[in-house]
Order: sequence, then C-alpha cells, then structure tokens
Amino acid sequence: MNQTIRRIAINTGGGDAPGLNAVIRAAVLSALQRGWECLGIRDGYNGLLAPETYPDDGVIELTRDSVRGITHLGGTILGTTNRGSPLAYPTLGDDGKWYERDRSDELVAKLKELNVDALIAIGGDGSLAIANALFHKDVRVVGVPKTIDNDLAETVVTFGFDTAVSFAAECVDRLHSTAEAHDRVMVVEVMGRYAGWIALHAGVAGTADAILIPEIPYDMQKVADRIRERAELGRDFAIVVVAEGAHAIGGERSVLAKEVGQQERLGGIGHRVAEQIEDLTGKETRTVVLGHLLRGGSPTTRDRILSLRFGSAAVRALADGCFGCMVALDPPIVRYVPLSSAIKRMKTVPLDSDTMCTARELGISFGD
Repeated sequence: MNQTIRRIAINTGGGDAPGLNAVIRAAVLSALQRGWECLGIRDGYNGLLAPETYPDDGVIELTRDSVRGITHLGGTILGTTNRGSPLAYPTLGDDGKWYERDRSDELVAKLKELNVDALIAIGGDGSLAIANALFHKDVRVVGVPKTIDNDLAETVVTFGFDTAVSFAAECVDRLHSTAEAHDRVMVVEVMGRYAGWIALHAGVAGTADAILIPEIPYDMQKVADRIRERAELGRDFAIVVVAEGAHAIGGERSVLAKEVGQQERLGGIGHRVAEQIEDLTGKETRTVVLGHLLRGGSPTTRDRILSLRFGSAAVRALADGCFGCMVALDPPIVRYVPLSSAIKRMKTVPLDSDTMCTARELGISFGD
C-alpha cells in the first residue's frame, strides 16, 4: 500500500450514467478499508471552482453512511455537469460576454488546500482528458471510464451501456405492436454522438428493419427501398433506429446548439429521417426520441457488477502507485491503462464486426 495517501477525492463529470453511484460506493468502501479519508466534489469540479454556490461549500465527506444503499440508484449523489471543465471554464467577461478560461492551476491549488493526496475522476472522454491534464500538473489521479455510448477506447465496455441498450431494446419491442396496428413506420432516435453502439445493439436486439449510425453515412433512398420491400411481402410497418449523430452521405450531424464551455448539442435527426421516409414511401411515419430516458433508472445487474469492480480497482490502482491511468475491463480482469492511451482515439463500431455481419445477414439496412 502507498503510505503517502491519507485522503482522496472523487468526482463525476459529463453526462450521468446508470452505475455512477455503484462506482462511488465501491471506491469509498475500498478506500476506507485502507484507512483513507474520502471527499466528494460536487458537480464535476464546480464544487471547487464555484464553492460559494453550494451550502456545503461544494465538498462533502464520504462515509459508510453516505454511500449506504446507493448501488441500485441511477444518477450520482455527487451531481455532475458537462459545462465546468477547468481547462475551459465558462467565465463572464467585463463586456457581458462569456469566455472560456483555464482554471486548472487554481483547481490544483484547491486540492492541495484540502490535503487531497489523490483523485478518482469518473467520466467520459472529456472528463478523462481533464484528468490527464491534471496528472501532468502533478495530481495523482486515476480515471474510471463512464459513458452510455460505449465509445471509450482501451476498455471492452463501459458501465451504463448495458442499461441504455436494455431500455432502448424494450422500447423498440413496444413500438412493434403499435407500428403494426397502424401500418406505420416508427423512427426511434437514441443517443450516440460519434459512435453507434447503442443504436446497433438495440436495433439488432429489437429486430429493427434499418439502423442508421454515425460510422455509415446513409442514403435515404436505400432505407426507403427496404421499407418498400417489406410492404411487398405484406409487412406494412417498419422500425428504424437512428443514432443522434447519424448523417446522410455528404451531410452533417444535426446540431441543436453550441454554448460556451459545452459540447455541441445534437438532436432532430429522428424527425428529419421520418419526414424523408414519409416523402419517399408515402407511409405514415412517427418519431420517438428516447434521449435522456436512456441515462436514467437503475443500472442492470451487469452494469452494477462492472461499476463496483471499477470503483474498487481505481482504489487498488492508487494503492499500487499507478497514477495517470484508467481502469479498463479486459475480461476476465480489470487492468490499468495510461490515460493518454484511453483518450487518444474514440472507439467506434467496427464495420466488419460479428454484430454488424449478423445484422446484415438478418436483412437490416444501414442505408448504404
């Protein structure tokens, strides 16, 4: 055990995902067993960079009592945000405009003031990029991969993904009956900014007729052809699953907004696809946007186990002196990989994967 660690801090950043609370619980209990104290930072790093906005000054003590009974709960007891990056913190200028300012040195100083010896940062690619930057400022940090999109490299899977796919597949199942009853086409928009893992797995599991993912720019005429083929066979309804980041050949992702200190917000592709299908086929088409429903609710058993393993492994990594690393699932073990490797690339759907081959052999169209 690394005897120099006496107190650690834990934070959760980016979008929430089922399993965050399980990670927190496992990390806290594992740390307490080693005699370490645990602090929780509110809302990413906002608890340290804007403490005046919190009644508890933005930092809470994490004890056995505070993490009791939270494994099955969705969300995060610490709160989270996708706007408070210390590397590009939204700051109101004297001219009344918002700017992005690097406050990372201030954050490092705050951690030292609190006598924090090490940090466990739980988040996606953006949060882990921040963690890597802090590591290079001599913060002893371990990252825990979190994203329902499953697009983080170096880990076989991320927690939250199984829960999101399970819910999306259930929704697709439910839409089959109403689509068939009305001879309609149902377009289901799911999350997936740059990678189509949720759309692919939910679409295959839910026996969709077409799946549109960011990795394959689509030709809407090909999708319409698939729907017409079904009609000729007497199947006058269809299910189309669309990832929010999907786009047509030569087109761009559907962006709703881009604010200072925040990633561009996607949305609207489901409605766009539905309009085009109705125009090309003449069939009545409806859109269902699952959106943040995929983030909520209790994690599945698979995600609970993975989250607990990650939380415990993060503390082991600190105890082993492995700083600047991320815990990653490499069945049957959880191993440590450099943060720099984990954020180097995005894990997109391999187009020659067995799941893709299976989908094509089932007759599912990808619009190509």
